[in-house]
Amino acid sequence: MEKKPAILKNKFFLYLTEFFAGMSVMAVELGASRLLAPYFSSSQIVWTIIIGTIMIAMALGNIYGGRSADRHPSPHRLYGRILVAAVWIAAIPVVGKYVVLGISAALVFAVNTNFLIWAAFAACMVIFVFPLFLLGTVTPSLAKYSVDSLDDSGRTVGYLGAFNTIGSIIGTFVPTFISIPAVGTSATFLIFAGILLALSLTYFASAGAGRAKSAVAGALFLACCLTGAESRFAFWEPNLTYEGESVYNYLQVKEDERHVILSTNVLFGVQSVLMKQEGLTGMYYDYAMAAPLMTGKAPEDCRMLILGMGTGTYATQCNRYFGPMEIQGVEIDEKITELARTYFELPSSVQVSTYDGRAYLNAVTDQYDVIMVDAYQDITIPFQMSSVEFFSLVKEHLTENGVMVVNMNMRGGGEGNINQYLADTIASVFDCVYTVDVGGTTNRELFAMNHGDGPERMEAARARLADGGLAAMMERVQGNLAAYEAGNYLMTDDRAPVELLGMRVIDELIRDEVAYYKEIYEREGVQGVLENLN
Repeated sequence: MEKKPAILKNKFFLYLTEFFAGMSVMAVELGASRLLAPYFSSSQIVWTIIIGTIMIAMALGNIYGGRSADRHPSPHRLYGRILVAAVWIAAIPVVGKYVVLGISAALVFAVNTNFLIWAAFAACMVIFVFPLFLLGTVTPSLAKYSVDSLDDSGRTVGYLGAFNTIGSIIGTFVPTFISIPAVGTSATFLIFAGILLALSLTYFASAGAGRAKSAVAGALFLACCLTGAESRFAFWEPNLTYEGESVYNYLQVKEDERHVILSTNVLFGVQSVLMKQEGLTGMYYDYAMAAPLMTGKAPEDCRMLILGMGTGTYATQCNRYFGPMEIQGVEIDEKITELARTYFELPSSVQVSTYDGRAYLNAVTDQYDVIMVDAYQDITIPFQMSSVEFFSLVKEHLTENGVMVVNMNMRGGGEGNINQYLADTIASVFDCVYTVDVGGTTNRELFAMNHGDGPERMEAARARLADGGLAAMMERVQGNLAAYEAGNYLMTDDRAPVELLGMRVIDELIRDEVAYYKEIYEREGVQGVLENLN
């Protein structure tokens, strides 16, 4: 066994290594969720895949690290592995997004079901397993180097475990509340890669060894910092008005001559839109404007609550067409509210509370004429806002003739699909439920109330509308409005499998979208697909 470097004669450096290794593992795990979320969402399914693959990597690393320490008890090997892990983690902001898109593009032609699971799993395996496997070797290796005798082995291993746990705790909080909101996901990967790099370089400098590998690792890290620090998720979008991250979301604002659009997903989806020329949006917001007409009150006299405010599209449209209304918004992501004031002309008269929608209902006693539930994004449907208990809470906060309108954004999926579950759950709480499909989209609007004359009240109110475009839209909504026949697919706080239900619809949408290109691929191969994309 080679001579122990001076820096290891004091066990403090070994404990420090354990501390930063534990911190980095958790930071990479949280960074993984943010790297994947704009492409695959941030659902429980994606989190399960991330945690599962990382635990596999750590377990294999523990086994390999223990065997390696017994066969080759040299700290050089351990700190060499940490050096490689540091460079790999630093490279994630540079190449990670291309790997995600490449894997998705390959699998979309090969996988017919559970695309989200397979694509997220493959991305995690390729991007994250190897560096975390290397970090998994740290604990058993350090145990080998730290234990001097059996007399103090328990205490030493206990200290190692404690330092690892404390590091993991800090590595959980720092990315979520400090680094990712402040400097972004890419910089967070680089920060923790830099910590691991500094740890290894300190060791090799003390040992007087590994000069060549240290120089190469330092150069690669510097290159990653120069190319990856400003890495963009939507790298193909040249003229974004804004791209950033919050505690909860990836955020993208883009605009053209007619719209300003907010998206929280890189590849698809419009979460909010501002019409620059003050017309109808052509989206589900127009359909939802039927809700105030169903209350029997003059729309401008309605008191409205919007759960899932976004940048305030629904509030803005209601104010434009019905006149000043008393509107309270609830939005869990404070950064989205800031964007609403900056880019989407949300007036200061519209109050927005930074709160979870259900928690807000639990905290207030006010009643409203209209409650809009618009908190569902692609597969990310909060289970606590999809249950019998939640909709019962909404009902308690409606006036006698009040109306709840829900935007359900994933139509289809066959028997027992997500919208059927949501509609059946709502129908178990409210006396009358009506639905209407939004033309040209996968959205469906649902109106729920405890009186059966909502459509008649809407017809009477429609006749008094001054704007011809809105009157025509309301006529279309009323003409396609259908009373919902309730079934027995119910969701409760105890059982609400929203992720799995949503994934079925995602699979169906993907199959429909790529069917054309699959046919070309089968006839002409990859070259044919590329030619048809151009």
